[in-house]
Amino acid sequence: MDIFFALTIPLSSAALFSVRGHRSWAPAANAVSAFLLFGVSLVLAAHVALEHTVRAFSDQLFLDPLNVIFIVLTGLVSLTTALYSVGYIRIETANGRLGPGSLRLYHSLFQMVIFSMMLGLLSNNLGLLWVALETATLSNAFLISLYRTPKSVEAAWKYFVLLGAGIAQAFFGLILLYFAAERELGPGGNALLWTELFRIKSHLDPTVMSLSFLFFFVGFGTKVGLVPLHGWLPDAHAEGPTPASAILSGLLLNLALYALLRVKVLADAVVGGNMTGHVLLAFGFLSVVVAVFSLRKRNDVKRLFSYSSIEHMGIATVGFGVGGEAATMAALLHITFHSLTKSCVFFLVGTASQYCRTQKIPEIRGLIARSPFWGWALVFAGLALVGMPPFGLFSSEFLLLRELVRTYPGLAALLLMSLSVAFGVILKRILSMVGGDIPPDTAETVFPKTPVLLHLALLAVLGIGIPSLIWIWFQKTAQYLTILP
Repeated sequence: MDIFFALTIPLSSAALFSVRGHRSWAPAANAVSAFLLFGVSLVLAAHVALEHTVRAFSDQLFLDPLNVIFIVLTGLVSLTTALYSVGYIRIETANGRLGPGSLRLYHSLFQMVIFSMMLGLLSNNLGLLWVALETATLSNAFLISLYRTPKSVEAAWKYFVLLGAGIAQAFFGLILLYFAAERELGPGGNALLWTELFRIKSHLDPTVMSLSFLFFFVGFGTKVGLVPLHGWLPDAHAEGPTPASAILSGLLLNLALYALLRVKVLADAVVGGNMTGHVLLAFGFLSVVVAVFSLRKRNDVKRLFSYSSIEHMGIATVGFGVGGEAATMAALLHITFHSLTKSCVFFLVGTASQYCRTQKIPEIRGLIARSPFWGWALVFAGLALVGMPPFGLFSSEFLLLRELVRTYPGLAALLLMSLSVAFGVILKRILSMVGGDIPPDTAETVFPKTPVLLHLALLAVLGIGIPSLIWIWFQKTAQYLTILP
């Protein structure tokens, strides 16, 4: 029943917000819906803690230690983003950028994106997971084009075309996976159930599974934003509304990487030579290097942090490519901390952009003088993003570097150099924005501080010491992903 609520809350909210005449109460109702979903996600986590695996709706939906991490993260970030949206939407409406029709579309699509992510995460059927990813793609494309400017429409079109091509490649991988499983499970829907595939994974055909994984990698790698499949991501961040950037970078990229992990576990059982790990390592490092050395050329604040998202998803991909319990756990922690950090950063740069009426970094300045809270919060969020202690990303990057030194010392040096470049570029840009005098043409804005404080507090507390319950949970999940037959 709780799984049912996890899907019906965002879906019914999306339907409700599409109705006319709700302009005044929609932002608050959006936050309430997200709060209810977060509560349900915690209940689902408790179920997994007690029962390990939970199945529902004729085994089409399920819970296990892996997907419940992403479910709780989705519930939390959607809640804080909905709270941030209250102030953001108020300013955009006052400035005339959003009318009643756009507001209906925004709140409805916001909940639809959350619904599709929850559906994908809860899906035991990999075919249903593919459908959920496609639904998320379509919903987010309309959200990116919300402002209906030529650039936003172009960004949405690029997003739709590139990710549509990617999801088509994933569909070919799905067909190959079905053919490999049909020999063992027989025809029918059971041949795509993750729990059934996991049970017989050592009997799948190695050649077919290697081809299937490569198709899935191209398809889902496009959605993760891995280089060279990343071209849509900077435009999507720059032209869409800021809450959409927080959801896209903090959650939607995770869903695609989660789907790829499911297929990787199956392929690892039969494909020799660590083929999947080498593919993830190569493209993960390529993404890190290209993203880091692209940072210094960005003058749009949201584009800057979109390349940072590519960098951090590349780091997580490297962790999964290295494999083994320790590196996999580091990658899971990195995904979690990146989601909390990057959504917080987008809250702050969205506020800065509305303060200064621009997204151009050279024109954003005086944030500390304008508002000490928002200025210093951006400094601390920037420190968290570049992996400075005591924040969480320091822990995950340290664990990953330790494993790289043990397994691939040359790559460890390359990663450390890349992180150093990102450290210098991002902090230089942030300090230029928070310092200086207040620009003459600034806007009056009021935003709730709770989302930012909650994210920074969680990052600091978890960076200083991860509670034993969470540590054991992530450790068992890493074991779950790395144990072969």
